[in-house]
Amino acid sequence: MRTSSLLSSILMIALFVSVGCSDQNDEDTAYTNVIWEDEFDVDGDLDPGKWTFDIGTGEEIFGQPGWGNNELQFYTERPENIKVEDGMLHITAREESFQGSNYTSAKILTRGIFERTYGRYEARIQLPFGQGIWPAFWLLGDDSNGTETWPQIGEIDIMEYRGQEPAIIHGSVHGPGYSAGNAVTDSFQLTGGRFDTEFHLFAIEWGPDFIRYYVDDVLYNEITPDDVSGEWVFNDNTFYIILNVAVGGTFVGSPNDSTPFPQTMLVDYVRVYTR
Repeated sequence: MRTSSLLSSILMIALFVSVGCSDQNDEDTAYTNVIWEDEFDVDGDLDPGKWTFDIGTGEEIFGQPGWGNNELQFYTERPENIKVEDGMLHITAREESFQGSNYTSAKILTRGIFERTYGRYEARIQLPFGQGIWPAFWLLGDDSNGTETWPQIGEIDIMEYRGQEPAIIHGSVHGPGYSAGNAVTDSFQLTGGRFDTEFHLFAIEWGPDFIRYYVDDVLYNEITPDDVSGEWVFNDNTFYIILNVAVGGTFVGSPNDSTPFPQTMLVDYVRVYTR
């Protein structure tokens, strides 16, 4: 009886410690469960079961061209601007006269197809370069109900980049009271390299009270509710993925005579993980 009681007590203590450690270390559990991905391994058009397009200059949404940022491009779904080839997504910005604009490019989204809250979002990308080139990999809060608009819906910029600064990328959040020039942001600078000459891995890990930013799995920024000057809007909404290459705009300025065209962002894959 004593041996049996002692064994039961040891098992109960072991179970208690095991459950307690599991809960305590949950935040440190690796993101290994892939719940959504596009490997871009079939040449041709994008998979319509995973992506949709924004088309035009944004005038229909913002009342004037420029997508709210004074951008200069007309977004299309033409193969000249977007295609899958040789296992890569190609988003290409071109200097050409098209539908009243002097530049074309492409912007793709998972809006209405794949949206969620939290997880690890990553993409392996080789960026374009040149004055006025503005590629981005980002998340935007669901805006389908029409009752809330940006920045109340929230925005997470996993990677933004000025083409004239080919060794620096930026990671930011936008929300009510901390948007546009007041966004909470940080940057990562390569030493001895450039983002336009080779592929790099851009990622965030996002939980209820943190968003952590990585380049090639190096943590360079963490944003928490204490870091923002307004409401933390990254818990109560689902977010969708966006990939685009803009031309011009308030963040980068306009292209000039030194800007080479066409410029292409190559995306090897996009993946979303949970713990």
